[in-house]
Amino acid sequence: MGLLLTSCADIDPRQVDVQLPHGEPVVKRTSFDRHLADLGRMSVIFGKHVRIQGKDIIDNTGTSKYGFGEIPRDITEMTKSALNAIGGNVVYIPYNPVFLNNEVVTGYSTFRDKLIPDVVLSGGITEFDRGLETRGRNTDFGVTTRPFNVNESWVPGDTISLDYSQGRTGSLARITLDFNLIDFRTMAGIARVQTVNSINVYKAVAEKELGFTIFGPTFGLKGTVKKVQGRHAAIRLLVQASVLQVVGKYLGLPYWRLLPGAERDPVVIDRVRRDYLALSAPARIRETQVVLFMKGFDVTVDGVLGPETRRVLRQVRPDIRLSGGAVPVDVYIALWESLADDLDRVAARRTLLARRMSAAGRIATGHPAGGAAARRPAAGSGSTPVAGRQGAAAAATVAPKATEEPFDSLDLLLRRSGRGEGKSVSAEALLNERDNGK
Repeated sequence: MGLLLTSCADIDPRQVDVQLPHGEPVVKRTSFDRHLADLGRMSVIFGKHVRIQGKDIIDNTGTSKYGFGEIPRDITEMTKSALNAIGGNVVYIPYNPVFLNNEVVTGYSTFRDKLIPDVVLSGGITEFDRGLETRGRNTDFGVTTRPFNVNESWVPGDTISLDYSQGRTGSLARITLDFNLIDFRTMAGIARVQTVNSINVYKAVAEKELGFTIFGPTFGLKGTVKKVQGRHAAIRLLVQASVLQVVGKYLGLPYWRLLPGAERDPVVIDRVRRDYLALSAPARIRETQVVLFMKGFDVTVDGVLGPETRRVLRQVRPDIRLSGGAVPVDVYIALWESLADDLDRVAARRTLLARRMSAAGRIATGHPAGGAAARRPAAGSGSTPVAGRQGAAAAATVAPKATEEPFDSLDLLLRRSGRGEGKSVSAEALLNERDNGK
């Protein structure tokens, strides 16, 4: 009796308490976070730049309104986070005209120092297909004994039975996201620079039930588990993958090398091929030499297919045919694409090439390495090839002339390397982005 009274004290309604689980905030991480950052590093290595503005990205299917919140209505913030996570030479510019207008009206700011975007990202959730596939399976088992000859009045029945059932059902839904890029200056769509990606979302229910009857009264145990893949989390992955693809496509980068199992983008490959074939023969060789240097080979960037460059090319591609003093376009594309395989090494080699060219420029103008004149040479433009390795005498004949701008980047150093051919060739041009006379 004492134990019973003690136990009853624990169920006193006035003593009700609930223990809630608690935890610290955690950083939201996805499998695409590193790939987005690598795309930013790739934009620096390849010398590509873009200022991108994002419009409102919403659900265009109506499911978010009439589907009890199955998918989010507005994924603009997800898109902003994905764009801003790239970094490097990819600058994200928010789209908020109301905020900008209010700032101007209040006198806090003007448009004078604002960055103007190059392109605008538009799009939305265009498809949500629920119940694309539904599968189920059930297992039922039951056994009942033969009647017992029990004539006692307190026995409600004279049989014993056992029942067991197990069931599992699963369904598949698919969400599709469309992205397009618009040229900010002309407000026209950029042909073939768009993505249409889908992601599958799964839901599964499993049940188990065990029941048994002894002389009438029925006892049973039942368990049900329902698991639904997080649709908001799935959409975030879809947004990140689509942003990576559309930005990489616009910049003409081998972004697919960042994603295991991804296929070549034919739009980018076709662009690289056409740009390479449009160059003069010396410019093609110069681009190939830059790529070889960034891959780790100490070739001279002089636009001449000499013995050193031939030896390295045969080392990389033993089956190469260098007929007519030209590097085949397929060989160049393979070398260009492979720069994405080791971004750390390629970034270090790019910095080394810039330093060597900078040193060659200082020697040619007679300025000491640490002087102010060496950092800011006099006005002028070079008209001879830029070499990666040179002595003082050779540098005096091939280094670019001094300019008002400091030699602080490979992009600036190589910008003048092709002016002897009548136009400026930037680092972007040497890595497949032409300046088109700008």
